[in-house]
Amino acid sequence: MTTNGLPATELLVCIKCRRGMDIPADERRPGQALYDRLVALQPTDGLRITPVECLQNCDHGCTVALRGGDAKWSYVFANVDEMSHPHMILAGAAQYHHSADGIIPWRERPEHFKRNCVARLPPMTMPPEA
Repeated sequence: MTTNGLPATELLVCIKCRRGMDIPADERRPGQALYDRLVALQPTDGLRITPVECLQNCDHGCTVALRGGDAKWSYVFANVDEMSHPHMILAGAAQYHHSADGIIPWRERPEHFKRNCVARLPPMTMPPEA
């Protein structure tokens, strides 16, 4: 699926994240609250927000991942706050979506993206110079 010639971007949100808190199983978790807020903000065209059960980064707050097509780098970001970060996450996801290779220039990235990147995964079709 493409939008304006760009592959769709997927924002994966761990809905099981507890942000290091001891939360009873029947209570709403911070990860679910983050997902709900992101969806409610009506993200940009071409961005799909997908809930996932776990991104295996449980000791580092809420975690999200960005991926988009075979030619883009993918990223995992941690320490996301469900209350104060949704707008920043969507702004960064829009920048990612509009990039050809998934790389947002360092100076243009949200500060949180600079300091809380857990992993950067190469594209499925990695260019020779990478």
